[in-house]
Amino acid sequence: MEKAFSSFPSISMPKMPEASCDVIDEGNQFRIKMNIPGVNKKDIKLNVTDNSLEVSAEHKEESEEKKKNYLKKERSNVSYYRTLPMSEDVVSGKVKAKLADGVLEIILPKAKPTKTQTKKPVSIQ
Repeated sequence: MEKAFSSFPSISMPKMPEASCDVIDEGNQFRIKMNIPGVNKKDIKLNVTDNSLEVSAEHKEESEEKKKNYLKKERSNVSYYRTLPMSEDVVSGKVKAKLADGVLEIILPKAKPTKTQTKKPVSIQ
């Protein structure tokens, strides 16, 4: 019986993609850049509280190819979910978001702006 199935191609399951992101503290606001390729803006849901951001997105795709004595169907489902706690309170009513080239950029204005830290170079010995 094992010989009968040995000629079939192996099927590998796709990995769940990571919604990698950068969180940048700009003093008066947080700027978040999140990679979510293959997702349309209508498929993204953002929820903001005073101290957290929740991002979820889902994209489904289905294709079918028919030929004589041949049928190929494929389905893919890509979903992202990420909750980011904010270290300071934000003004949830003034949050802005933009999607361009698979990168979601979110601006979260702070309730109380903070002083940005200055960088000081350190020499390596």
